[in-house]
Amino acid sequence: MFSAANARLETIPEEEEEQELQKKLEEIKKGWILKPKEMKRRRSSHLALKRCFWAIVLASVIIALPIIIVKNWPQPQNNPPPPDQYKVALTKALQFFDAQMSGRLPTSKNISWRQDSGLKDGFKYGKGQLIGGYYDAGNNMKISFPMAFSMTMLSWSTIEYGHKYRAVEEYDHIRDIIRWGTDYLLLTFDSSATTIDHIVSQVGEADDLRCWQRPEDMAYSRPVHRAYEAADLAGEVAAALASASIVFIDDKNYSQKLMKGATALFEFARDHSKGQSDSKMNEVTAQMYKSSGFYDEFLWAASWMFYASGNCSYLTIATNPDKHAFLSTPESRALSWDNKLPGARLLLTRLRIFLGPGYPYEAMLKEYHHMNDLNMCAFLKRFNFYNFTGGGLIQMNHRGFQYLQYAANAAFIASVYVDYMKAAGMPGWFCGGGYIVADDVKKFATSQVDYILGANPMNMSYVVGFGEKHPKQVHHRGFSIPDDGYHYSCTGGYQWRDSPKSNPNIIVGAMVGGPDGFDEFYDMRKYYKYTEPSLAGNAGLVAALISLTASGGNLVDKNTMFTVIPPFSPSSPQPPPPWKP
Repeated sequence: MFSAANARLETIPEEEEEQELQKKLEEIKKGWILKPKEMKRRRSSHLALKRCFWAIVLASVIIALPIIIVKNWPQPQNNPPPPDQYKVALTKALQFFDAQMSGRLPTSKNISWRQDSGLKDGFKYGKGQLIGGYYDAGNNMKISFPMAFSMTMLSWSTIEYGHKYRAVEEYDHIRDIIRWGTDYLLLTFDSSATTIDHIVSQVGEADDLRCWQRPEDMAYSRPVHRAYEAADLAGEVAAALASASIVFIDDKNYSQKLMKGATALFEFARDHSKGQSDSKMNEVTAQMYKSSGFYDEFLWAASWMFYASGNCSYLTIATNPDKHAFLSTPESRALSWDNKLPGARLLLTRLRIFLGPGYPYEAMLKEYHHMNDLNMCAFLKRFNFYNFTGGGLIQMNHRGFQYLQYAANAAFIASVYVDYMKAAGMPGWFCGGGYIVADDVKKFATSQVDYILGANPMNMSYVVGFGEKHPKQVHHRGFSIPDDGYHYSCTGGYQWRDSPKSNPNIIVGAMVGGPDGFDEFYDMRKYYKYTEPSLAGNAGLVAALISLTASGGNLVDKNTMFTVIPPFSPSSPQPPPPWKP
């Protein structure tokens, strides 16, 4: 038993060793099974880290590469945007005035085919002579009435949009143009006196129409015409000088000189009730520029005299009720060299919108404002007040033809009025019970100027030198005769007048008379109603163009017009009459 027991005891360690060995074998087997999975996990983890790393690197490259390229790529210049068509046309339209200059031309003249001319004008007239100014149209006459209106329009546009003229780098140019005109107008009367008895209305007459000669070749007599009872002429010249005095307010001496002359002219206009066309000394002028009356010039001049002087006595005159102020015919609503009523109403409406002087001016200013609103509404087709051509040109000239200058004037006053409204925060107004959006009136202004510049059935720009297609046979003496050193006599120039060829000289910026009521235009020199340009026409065009160009921003200058206007103190209306039982 002992031996058996011993034998059992001896076997126990062996069994334990075998069990231990079995456990080790099991662990080894487990290791063989589990180890590849762990190794796979480790390899997968390492691969994921590598992929993440390279993804970060690739993303950094993708982000950084464009930045590096942009920084190192040659940068384009910060050029200004291309100019709009109104700016381009404006620059050209101003050149027309350079080509129309009479007298000793400035050294900076840029019209190669123009030289000094009219150096004997007014030689027999007396002190000061009458050298300078502008030729009126395609002829060689200097006519004070339309010349003065042209200067007034140019001054008005400069006062409202001086910042735009600066933006297009034409501010000095427009001032030079105005001063050339006002310097001459100061010679047409005794500007050193406080009281005058006449004013020169015209230099030249029949021979300027009969002869076809360049101004440089004139050798015929150029009589001087004077007016002794021309309230309309004196009023217009007063308006020109007064408005220009605001333009040149930075030149104290010249501004005061202009105002002194304007004051004498206004008093002359007040003292003489007959219109220019009623004067026997102005029969020749009346054949071309017959004034329909003097009240519109009187109101126009009074308005400008108020703005230029700050003297409220002129505002009292301008707001004195008169039956002529309430005219509402198609003719009375068309701003032109003959009719300034729409312009005067707008100037006085400007005062009400921005300053609102109140009593005792408010009642009449309110009437002007109302009539001005109606005037603007008349420009819209929906009201059927004016006829329009099939191509969209408004027909405002009751004389027929020369529609473009009337359209240009209408475009300017419509455009500047909308700018007044926007500056005052007013989006529109009421007409005939309906509400008019200001932008609709601006679109009218744009449509008329676009028509002039080529958006018409003829696909023709009516401004010489603008666009690919424009008039080539402009009715103009200097434009049609070559500057070849040869002196062509009075009748010797007929060969150029009657030639079917294009004019040898280009009078850049000249706006011709334009098409007829059917949008038809005949580019023939002999048809002057179609092809003749004029100072008054181009002045309205310049004013419209500067108002529409985007250069310098879309705002109007509210303050320059009011530079010398004193503040209006609030005043109470007159007390009612005492009660009677």
